[in-house]
Amino acid sequence: MAGSGGPLSHRGLRGREAELVELQALIASVARTGSGGLALIQGEPGIGKTTLLAEAVSRAGTAGFSVGLGKADELHHLVPFSSLAASILRGDRPLLSDDDLADLARDRDQRIWLVERLAEAIEARAAEAPVLIGLDDVQWADALSRFALQQLPTRLRTSPVLWMLTGRREPAGPAEEIVAAATGNLPTVTVSLGPLSGAAIGQLADDTLGSAVDAWVRDLLDGAGGNPFLAVEMLAGLRTADASQDIVPLRLVVGVRGRLRSLQPGTLRFLQMGAVLGRRFGFEDAAALCDRPAAALFPALEEAVRAGLLDDDGDHLVFRHDLLRQAVYADIPPSARKVVHREAARRLVAAGRHPIDAVPHILRGAVPGDEEAVALLRRAADEVLAVTPGPAADLMLRALELSPPAGTLKFEVGEQTILCLTRAGRNREALATGDRLLADRPPLETFGRLQSALGGALWTLDLADELRRRAEAALAAGGSDPEIRARLAALRALALSRGRDLATARGVGETALRTATAIGDREAHVLALSGLGEIAQNAGENAVALERFAALSAIDSAFLPEEVVAHLHMDDFASGERLLLRAADRGGAVRLAMLLWAQGQHDLGLGRLDDAEAGFVTMERLEDEVRVPVQQVNGRVIRSRIALLRGDREAAREHLLAAREGLAVKPNPGTTAAVRFLEAVHAEADGDSGLAVDRIRQVQQQGPFMRWRLLRDWVDAAVRMSLRGGEQQLAEDLAAQAEAHAERNPSVPTAAGIAAQARGLVRNDPAALEHAVELLGASPRPLTRAAAHADLGLALLAAGRRGAAVTALTHARGAFAAAGAHAAAARVQRALEGAGAHSRRVATVQRPVQGWGALTASEEKVARLIAQGHTNRSAADVLVVSPHTVNTHLTSVFRKLSIGSRVQLANLVASLPEG
Repeated sequence: MAGSGGPLSHRGLRGREAELVELQALIASVARTGSGGLALIQGEPGIGKTTLLAEAVSRAGTAGFSVGLGKADELHHLVPFSSLAASILRGDRPLLSDDDLADLARDRDQRIWLVERLAEAIEARAAEAPVLIGLDDVQWADALSRFALQQLPTRLRTSPVLWMLTGRREPAGPAEEIVAAATGNLPTVTVSLGPLSGAAIGQLADDTLGSAVDAWVRDLLDGAGGNPFLAVEMLAGLRTADASQDIVPLRLVVGVRGRLRSLQPGTLRFLQMGAVLGRRFGFEDAAALCDRPAAALFPALEEAVRAGLLDDDGDHLVFRHDLLRQAVYADIPPSARKVVHREAARRLVAAGRHPIDAVPHILRGAVPGDEEAVALLRRAADEVLAVTPGPAADLMLRALELSPPAGTLKFEVGEQTILCLTRAGRNREALATGDRLLADRPPLETFGRLQSALGGALWTLDLADELRRRAEAALAAGGSDPEIRARLAALRALALSRGRDLATARGVGETALRTATAIGDREAHVLALSGLGEIAQNAGENAVALERFAALSAIDSAFLPEEVVAHLHMDDFASGERLLLRAADRGGAVRLAMLLWAQGQHDLGLGRLDDAEAGFVTMERLEDEVRVPVQQVNGRVIRSRIALLRGDREAAREHLLAAREGLAVKPNPGTTAAVRFLEAVHAEADGDSGLAVDRIRQVQQQGPFMRWRLLRDWVDAAVRMSLRGGEQQLAEDLAAQAEAHAERNPSVPTAAGIAAQARGLVRNDPAALEHAVELLGASPRPLTRAAAHADLGLALLAAGRRGAAVTALTHARGAFAAAGAHAAAARVQRALEGAGAHSRRVATVQRPVQGWGALTASEEKVARLIAQGHTNRSAADVLVVSPHTVNTHLTSVFRKLSIGSRVQLANLVASLPEG
């Protein structure tokens, strides 16, 4: 093949010239443009995927790529990160050292953090040279590797990183999921390998046997069905056999089994034990299963290697193709397979391997009632729960199936299964599993444990009343250990935090906290503090909420985002920012999506609308990635309000629709109130005061706790809508609530100022509004201050005090414009013009959609840092934000600038005029 790098026959690439050209073009594109790409090679077993991948990787290496090539293994698909680790740790210049990977593994308790750390390492290497990461047989990749492969190509799309995967055709399989995640974000190529043509098979025969190949041999090769591996196996057998047609074994036509029958019985048994262990296996492990000393099996090993069935990579023996392993494995009687798998599991554990390494054998060899298998599955689930909770839950469900139907073990396993399912976000499955176990009438102590275990699922499903009922029933039943009673009491307090009688809830929570502290049960302590924090927050008692959440964060740093938000409610943004900086250094110890929610609230409060928007976008993306949507509806509500402040009505409506869709999936009082309030805001913007008032009334019906979680900073807007709708009494009620909230929080300037503002609006009292502006002078929230100035200005105009009105309105217009709230600034500008003011108009022109001028201030900072050669991590360190937020900004930069790589960005920035 001209220009393709020389003869291909020895590589088994006859008939794959066109596919190789396609892959070569993608390699050249990544090297030329400096942007990423992804290729998937698909086809049936033996069709030549591995060979084509190896050739492409070889050519990339010759072209200067830093390459890593690994292979997923069917029997190791449960071991977290094992598949991708093989790609990263192998090669002439591994992308990571073993020590680097061990350092990454310290963040395994958070998949998002692990992927980001890995991205940073690959990004740093790509800054030196293009990178190719290849993974063979992706259909067997473990869950964590699949998760990483769904995120990394898009995350690294602006760097010269090429991903090459092979996989079998499986609708909705891992390969398709990975390609789908990358499609639209970077160039993707799917190379589908079909059967070789007759001419190509003939060329293979000529390459192996010489040009004088008899017609009967070509007829025989028709039995390979165009599969190059089977054809090569047949040809290998022919080359070693007598040239006579009569001696050729017809069994070669049906596959590779015929070749195995020529082996010595001891060699075949050795291969069978290896096939049980997997495509890659240890010599000593196979010898142990053969129940023979390793030295006695040297002849068998030599014969297997000589026959071309095994390769030796220096650490492990490897079947030359998985079809060979499958053929060997298929010759083991099914009943014998179970026994051998069971023995393999036992020996691996005895040799000190991780339980997860033995699990594939347990799953194939265990039978119901096998308590040893159940124990191993439980250990393995516990080992992988932190990083891959979904597979851990699946292991526990299998352990529950294997548990003896009688006795206490089933309930112990069931409790662990419930907790794993809850951790995996499979809450309804957890609830169903628990109810099945409860239907078996467990002992009272077990009854309490199961109800306690179900608490997390019930809370996440927003079944607060059901949680309260179950906790009270378990407590009334008695028989539980002290720590379980303490947890049940704390769960009851948590459930009561959603009710209207918060005084009773507080008493229950404080009793639960004293009990948890006395007995020293950490879980009960965390639950009690969480419940008390929720109760205080729902009651609008900001200082108490901060005290509770600070204590909770000290015990479990995963709750640091709650402490951050509690500081913001106290107007203490400095402490909130300090905690956010501390969290950025803690890595996987903090729930990253919730941390971004707190960061977004922080930026929103300070009037940084662009940064807040980026934070909420990133939060939603991360929640999508881990499939745990917690704050997505609330995030969309805020993003819609931001869009309205900017004047982007189309985006605001899109966010409203998304919020409604999220509410339909997960309706609860909180999200219902948030969406109804947003509908009121939209109705007001559309001039429909009646609908706006109706929605405000619906917010009121959600209960006092939702009023203050939602209207804490937005009650002024609700009062205005009520007054415009002619609902004076509703406005009075809202103002009274604002005043009561201020009384509960005397040290919070925003609370005091908004209360005065609400009262001034209701009374149409400029003096009260002037007092509100004075009080809000101590508030750190510029948009809140701007709204108060606007209200004051309008009231002063109505009172005929034009000069003072213009001053207040001019201040409001400038503050809104500085925050990018162009629509709000424009409304104030119209009021100024109506007052006959001729002061200089503040520019409120919307940013362009494309080009350098379309970038926000934060996006421009990120763009310049990346253009200077910074990685996402180093840019994040400079800007004191998370790398995920930098990635969000960078995605927007590339879209607005219509570029695809960091090289292009550097060239563009270099071409900009100075200053």
